[in-house]
Amino acid sequence: MPKPPAKHDFPVAQIRRYLEPGPIVLVSSRWQDKTNIMTLGWQTVMEFTPSLVGLMISAGNHSFHMIRNSRDCVINLPTTALTDTVVGIGNTTGAEIDKFAKFNLTAEPAETVGAPLIAECHASFECRLHDDALVERYNFFIFEVVKAHVAPRPKHPETLHYTGDGVFMVSGKIISRRGRFRPEML
Repeated sequence: MPKPPAKHDFPVAQIRRYLEPGPIVLVSSRWQDKTNIMTLGWQTVMEFTPSLVGLMISAGNHSFHMIRNSRDCVINLPTTALTDTVVGIGNTTGAEIDKFAKFNLTAEPAETVGAPLIAECHASFECRLHDDALVERYNFFIFEVVKAHVAPRPKHPETLHYTGDGVFMVSGKIISRRGRFRPEML
């Protein structure tokens, strides 16, 4: 066992550098024949069956109202190849521009929801609103993933993880301990 690291006081407003729940995603939406894409880092898997994912979408974000009204979206997983696109999407508003056109992204029709998939992303998850009880108070939407589209390769794509201050970490090397798990815990 390695020696425990020395710890120092740290500003609580910056703990996101360590606790961001997962990779940056691009959330696409459609409402009244308009599409939009937003960059999002606040999502969490909540349940396996049904497949539930929670998204915190600020009420000030253009996508908030589109998703609230349409009650669906697509969570798209970009790789590091789209890093500058991810930043550009996050620094613009769909209220003023068509982000698919501006960032040369391909909108593909989803199979079960109205929002489009982003063809350039490694994976796309079609989602329907499952529970909106926390939207008013916390801007927290709970979606059920109803259809998943994933590229077969690479098996473990390099994804972006935001640490604040304009800095991203890239997903690291893969460490398998599969043989140490009970089968029902995999």
